[in-house]
Amino acid sequence: MKNIFSPILTSIAPIAVSASLILSGCAGMKPVTEVPTDEAHQASDAAHAALDAEKTLNGISPPSSEDQLPAVELTDEIFYKLLTAEIAYQRGNWQAAYITILSVAQQTRDPRLARRASEIALSVKQPGEAMTAIRLWRELAPSSNEATQYYLGFMVMNNNLAEIQRVFAEKLASASPKQYGVIMLQAQRLLSRARDKNAAFEALQALVEPYKTTYEAHLALAQGSYSRGDNQGAILEAQAALAQKPDSQLAILTIAQASGQQEAATAMSAFLAKNPAARDVRLAYASILIDLKQLDKATAEFEHLLRDKPDDVGVMYTLGVLAMESKHTKVAEKYFNDYLGVLEANPAEERDPTPALINLAQIASDRKDDKAALEWLSKVDSYDGRNAAYLNVQIRRAQIIAKSGKLAEARQFLKEVPATTDDDKIQLVQAEAQLLREAKRPQEAGKLLEEAIQRFPSNPDLLYDYAMIAESQQKVTEMEASLRKVMELAPNNQHAYNALGYALAERNIRLDEALILIEKALQLAPDDPFILDSLGWVKFRLAKPEEAEQALRRAYTLRPDAEIAVHLGEVLWSQGQKDNARKFWREARAKDPDNEVLKSTLQRLNAKP
Repeated sequence: MKNIFSPILTSIAPIAVSASLILSGCAGMKPVTEVPTDEAHQASDAAHAALDAEKTLNGISPPSSEDQLPAVELTDEIFYKLLTAEIAYQRGNWQAAYITILSVAQQTRDPRLARRASEIALSVKQPGEAMTAIRLWRELAPSSNEATQYYLGFMVMNNNLAEIQRVFAEKLASASPKQYGVIMLQAQRLLSRARDKNAAFEALQALVEPYKTTYEAHLALAQGSYSRGDNQGAILEAQAALAQKPDSQLAILTIAQASGQQEAATAMSAFLAKNPAARDVRLAYASILIDLKQLDKATAEFEHLLRDKPDDVGVMYTLGVLAMESKHTKVAEKYFNDYLGVLEANPAEERDPTPALINLAQIASDRKDDKAALEWLSKVDSYDGRNAAYLNVQIRRAQIIAKSGKLAEARQFLKEVPATTDDDKIQLVQAEAQLLREAKRPQEAGKLLEEAIQRFPSNPDLLYDYAMIAESQQKVTEMEASLRKVMELAPNNQHAYNALGYALAERNIRLDEALILIEKALQLAPDDPFILDSLGWVKFRLAKPEEAEQALRRAYTLRPDAEIAVHLGEVLWSQGQKDNARKFWREARAKDPDNEVLKSTLQRLNAKP
């Protein structure tokens, strides 16, 4: 067992203004759309998804012209209205801000103000008001692609596919052939957000029907087929697109996306043989090779990518991880150091150096260089809510300090780690208790956890850890009470059921109850090797050695842990398979020479591995 229109003069200090007249007309405002309130941001997301399509297909942009802004003088009255509206919005009165800015947009016919009104409505998830402002924005800026996409985003959420088809049909009719791709891709991205995937695909088919023989139409239909789960249709359409444009990275990536991993790898490898400069495809191919556990081939592909772009920190870091996984630690260190060097030379690079620092620390720790490991970990900064790994890094530092025999220093280090949330405070207590357990001071660990439970009585993690301490001290009653409380607080916590079931089986008591508990744990986590180990052990105690062996062999296959090997060895020993038993015990000793379960088992059976 074991994540536009600029507010006017934002630098001016806020002034006190009564907004009662503006707010008095707000109560009667009704939405003009059926979009549910909680989907306002989904409509915005749909619009952004379509706008992102403009960056695809060789950077070609859809047809648009610069809308003329109205020649409106910024009078004192307009200035005052806009200023007070922004102040109202900053103070939480979004309705006052929205109504004022929308009314000024209607008065001045300035699309920037209509956009600002839509932003305010979207920020507070008010789809009806947002739709009103977006309609005005589109009316005042008919050539604005952004206004159109926001409008169509709401059409998607209302499932008004006919309107989407009509708008894009007009855009295609006025476009040149080189602009078809972006327009069709925008349409496909928007339609893919629709609730009715089949109806959305039919709308896409109808839209591209006049252009169905073009590369762009095949590509849009390929993406549309994949979006609705038709992988074969996606492959056929992408192959048709590739036949017309053999160097299309989008086409081959779509084929790969819709294929199994091995088929995708084969297809991309063949494509790269003819198009060696296709970086996006090579990156996707290298990533699939990692999934296929072909690390040497993946490394060769990432090395190719790095030669073509020596400052690609993402590729650099990946090569470090691959080298580390392949036990080439010196190579890994070089890549991680190069990665950190590039980040240091380019402060604007928005990447967190923490993963590389952690890996360098692990490499140092593996070679027993605790001083170097601590130096690498000390470079991880800082506790500001953005670095999710910070707390774990500090705990790791404490563990290394304690391992060097400085337990008091390690405990004091943990007490000085900043923690603002209850979860962080609990995690630090757990870490300190673990240090005490590893130092063979369970009574102090138990006392520490008891004090923490008084502060956080409903925290299942603390209760579980306390139960494990109690179990190690043979305090069965306290252990069971604590684990029962965990089950009450967290009914799906498989570890609590497993821990209690195993404890009963280990003591050879209440075996039927132990089996029920362990089987419950296994229902919650069917492939957990430690729960399978518990199952095998309770079956052995119930004099069902064949079933015990089956469960333990499966557990050991999933995770060749030393304790599982010890249990499997004892089951085989009891069946007279002494040579096989010794084989597993030797494996357990090789993995963990000081394993107490192994020592006690061999002594009890008077056996030698």
